[in-house]
Parts: sequence; C-alpha cells; structure tokens
Amino acid sequence: MLLGTLVAMEETSQKKILLAAPRGYCAGVDRAVETVERALDKYGAPVYVRKEIVHNRYVVDTLAERGAIFVDETTEVPEGAHLVFSAHGVSPAVHAEAQKLELKTLDATCPLVTKVHNEVKRFARDGYHILLIGHEGHEEVEGTAGEAPDVVHLVDGVEGVEKLEFGPEEKLVWLSQTTLSVDETMEIVHLLKAKFPNLIDPPSDDICYATQNRQVAVKAIAPKCDLVIVVGSQNSSNSKRLVEVALQNGAKASYLVDYANQIDDAWLSGVETVGITSGASVPEILVREVLTHLESFGFHDVEEVVTAAEKIVFSLPRDLRPANRAQR
Repeated sequence: MLLGTLVAMEETSQKKILLAAPRGYCAGVDRAVETVERALDKYGAPVYVRKEIVHNRYVVDTLAERGAIFVDETTEVPEGAHLVFSAHGVSPAVHAEAQKLELKTLDATCPLVTKVHNEVKRFARDGYHILLIGHEGHEEVEGTAGEAPDVVHLVDGVEGVEKLEFGPEEKLVWLSQTTLSVDETMEIVHLLKAKFPNLIDPPSDDICYATQNRQVAVKAIAPKCDLVIVVGSQNSSNSKRLVEVALQNGAKASYLVDYANQIDDAWLSGVETVGITSGASVPEILVREVLTHLESFGFHDVEEVVTAAEKIVFSLPRDLRPANRAQR
C-alpha cells in the first residue's frame, strides 16, 4: 500500500505546465476593448459595435452584458447612434455607409491593420497589383481589400498562388493579413517569387509583433510538451495558428478551447507536460481558469517560459482619451 502511494506521488510530481509568454491581450486588442468600455462609460448604453470587437466569445459576451450591441452590418444601427468599428478594420465603403446614416463612429481598428490599409492605398496609387496573403472571408482581409478592390488579389494558401496569372510587365507587391503564421506566410511568399520574379516585398513586415511573439513562445515550449492547450475562440485566426505552430514544432497534440470546461479529460491521459498559451484577443482570466482546472489533475508545477517583453501601447480614439492626455 505504501509503495503504491509513493509511486502515485512520484507520477504526480512529474506533471508540469509550461506557460508561454507573451500570451493573451496585445496592444491592439487592449485598445479596442477599452474603446467600447469607455464609449459605454461616456455615452451610456447602447453603444453599437460592427462585428465582434475582437474574436473572443468571453470578451463579446462581457461587453454585451454592459450594453454593447453587436451587429453584422452598419445598416442595422439606428440613425445617429454611436458605432464602434472593430479591431479588424473596415473598408472605405463601410465608412461611407456610416456617414450616410449620420452615425457617430469610433474607430477601434488596430493601428497595425491601418498600416496595411495605408500600404494598399499607396501601392494602388503607384500602379501595383497587390497580392494579399490571407484567409478568404476574414474581416481584416475584407476591410483591407476594400481599399483598392480592383487591384487587390487574395492569396489564400498555396492553392491561391496557382490561380494567379500576371505578365512580366506587371508591377507586383505582396502584403499580408496581420494574424497569419509567419512560417506559412513566408512559404507562400517563396512560391509567389518563384512564379513572379518581379514581385517586391512590402516596406515592413505586415504580420503583427504580437502574432509573431506568441508563435515564437509556442515554438519554445512545443518540443517539450505532450499537449499544448491554446485558449482562444474558433473564429480567431491568430489563436488557430498557435495550434498549428505547436503541432509543427513538436507538440504531440494541441487543442483550441474558449473555456477550461471544454478540456476533455481524455486529452490528459498519460500526459506529463502541458503547454499553455492564449491568442492575442484572450483575457488572462481565462488562462488562470485553465491552470486551476489542471490542478485537479495533478498539474501543480507551473513554469513560465518568457521569450519576449512587450511594452507597446496604442492611444485610444481621440474622443475617448482622458482630458489630461488629450492636452499633452
């Protein structure tokens, strides 16, 4: 009996969690969520939000409880109401539609997405065809492509490369959705350059710093993990990429969950080391709930693996900045 107890204790002591850092909220998400919160504080409910402010179920539900109303289209918003554009950005057509309805708009577009919009406008003015690497139907891609729909061509995966046809005289540049896998994006870029030697690079990397940092952190822990749990929603592009990165870099299994109660007990069978991370739109409270849940399975030893420090902060929309900041 004593021997059995000692063996059980030894097995339990081997269980470990590697907690990736950075993880969770990035500066763009923090700005977007705070934009809705401050709008509710300043103007009162309801405040309308076009699409999900960020792709996270918990965040959306929490803001809805405070009085945010999420709509799919601008035309669903009552004339003259306050409307927040999500962190993923919108096309000029959506801005024009909101102006026509005399909506009081607050733009929570991530500044890094706005950078890509500005690149599209610049290259379109200079006569380029723009090869936009991204996922069809994603809100960020729709908003970005809407800046110059006649010259933006979506490249969704390797198959997208095969569909493109341009002559050697065409001016070509590639840009990308900000939340993609760095490795997969560069693989597509290599294929594009092999097919179109005249293709030029953007002036700077479009994949956002937070997306890259979270992928690097997962790469650091994945080879040591039997299982990597990514906290994030199914419609979150950067969260889904973290699952792929974990599997591509040595994790034996990886799953995406919104909440701790979605973890299947069977996933933990025979597992000694669990890696945990979260997408850029995930509040830390959801990660803490996962850690608490895993404690009941004997995972008490938590080691945070830090691969970068993030200090970037983005300013709120001007109408929502505190008076003392606005005067600086």
